[in-house]
Amino acid sequence: QVQLVESGGGLVQTGGSLRLSCAASGNFDSVNVMGWYRQAPGKQREKVATVSGGITIYGNSVQGRFTISRDNARNTVYLQMNSLKPEDTAVYYCGAGVVVAGSSNDYWGQGTQVTVSS
Repeated sequence: QVQLVESGGGLVQTGGSLRLSCAASGNFDSVNVMGWYRQAPGKQREKVATVSGGITIYGNSVQGRFTISRDNARNTVYLQMNSLKPEDTAVYYCGAGVVVAGSSNDYWGQGTQVTVSS
């Protein structure tokens, strides 16, 4: 069974910073793409950033403010969020493409709340 466990959310003032972490654990062959997504109340889930094979992709709204990184040895992905704005307030989810017994499937973490006060 594969689990993605997130940590690092919280309450921060506008302009502040937070760092999210997400670790994959369980029995699997490998982890392909890892990324962060977010969902604000009343809105659809949107992609924040992904990393795969050293290639990073960011959503337009976070480009230049957020940095995604990955520790492959620990199967962990991080999201450094700087210059936070109230519109960054959302539940942030970690997602990963995980290969189990030769088959790749998508897994999601439970989500962590990020609240940016104005």
